[in-house]
Amino acid sequence: MTVHFVGAGPGAADLLTLRGVTLLRESPVCVYAGTYIDAEVLGHCGPGTRMVDAQHLDLDEIVAELVAAHEQGLDAVRLCSGDPSVYSALTEQTRRLDLAGVPWDVTPGVPAYAAAAALLGTELTVPELVQSVVLTRAHAQSTKMPETEQLARFAESRASLVLHLGITQIRQLVDQLVPSYGSDCPVAVVAHATRPHELVLRGTLADIADQVEAEGLRHTALIIVSRALGVRGGVSCTAESHLYSAERQRAR
Repeated sequence: MTVHFVGAGPGAADLLTLRGVTLLRESPVCVYAGTYIDAEVLGHCGPGTRMVDAQHLDLDEIVAELVAAHEQGLDAVRLCSGDPSVYSALTEQTRRLDLAGVPWDVTPGVPAYAAAAALLGTELTVPELVQSVVLTRAHAQSTKMPETEQLARFAESRASLVLHLGITQIRQLVDQLVPSYGSDCPVAVVAHATRPHELVLRGTLADIADQVEAEGLRHTALIIVSRALGVRGGVSCTAESHLYSAERQRAR
């Protein structure tokens, strides 16, 4: 049978895709990360679903659960927080499934950065100001970053920067970003996006670390650094997209 990797989205139970909800309802086995996925999301599962909380399992143990379901002739959902394309260990798991001869597919989910931008009411690509978004993470006690992906290098682009897994290193990150972005660059920190206890902090590189530490944030928070955060209402940037311009429409 098939292992379905399903993006659970940022946290809210109604932000899963219709396909994801159908797979949860119809699959007899669900392997999920209890650290990030709450009971409301799991409520989409069928009443007889065998639930496996993977938060205390290593990678081989997780895959063993998926292979066991396949050998029993059962479909299984591997429920990932956010979207499986980013920091989900999809590559490591599917490599093992391929070796075991287990078929699999992927259903995308709403990524955390998109949910955070929605809460902020912000477009991360503003005409003539910033047209790129960099998704990256901090490095501490985690997988080593490639040499070409050091944070200071990304900062030189001054693109909208979305930092995952770095909230406990906020001061060190700020120190690396200020030389390129400037201490006055707008920053937002979004914790537990779309959940009842969500928290949004707004500031600049000069003061965001103080705010984060005052709130005691330790987990499940995104850091967004971008000049795009400061243009709501067109106060500092009034350029508009050529795609929707009257001039372009007349030329068609």
